[in-house]
Amino acid sequence: MAGAPLRSLIVAFEYLSDEQARRYGAFVADPSPEELERFFFLDAKALELARTKRRRHNRLGWAVQWGTARMLGTFLEDPLDVPQVVIDYAAPCARAAS
Repeated sequence: MAGAPLRSLIVAFEYLSDEQARRYGAFVADPSPEELERFFFLDAKALELARTKRRRHNRLGWAVQWGTARMLGTFLEDPLDVPQVVIDYAAPCARAAS
């Protein structure tokens, strides 16, 4: 399926309404503080994995993508399409992995 969007390869979109398809695999609102804690908190094992990333910006990117995959169940088509609140929450966690 060359050229097919990643989303269409993961989910059978014919079973979703247009609204469901639009919202799938995307942040439709800023995560709540509880959601940030649940999905973006780096526990000891995640910190250990983050420490394997070479530079601070790599650790931050890894932490954001790790939490995004946990929260949304998939990766974003554009990894930069993340609410600022996620980055603000993940940055200190990534620094802790230094």
